[in-house]
Amino acid sequence: MNSLMKLLGPVISIAAGFVGGKIVDKAWVGFTGQQPPKHGDKEAQAEASMRQAIAFAVISAVVAALIQVLADRGTQKAVAKLRK
Repeated sequence: MNSLMKLLGPVISIAAGFVGGKIVDKAWVGFTGQQPPKHGDKEAQAEASMRQAIAFAVISAVVAALIQVLADRGTQKAVAKLRK
């Protein structure tokens, strides 16, 4: 594996994950009108049903997996372009 990819991959993944998390949070508030049920947020946890908590966890996991795949592919394409 190229050393440039070793450096770029984690940076891009972290940045993409941060942005993806913010998008999921905003979408959750937009669709439900409630704050997302997150660890450490006692007010949001008290209002959330188990069904809402599971739905939020599943949506977050799907988005995180998509972001990871897209970030890896994007990094590989960027490195390939830099090699040429």
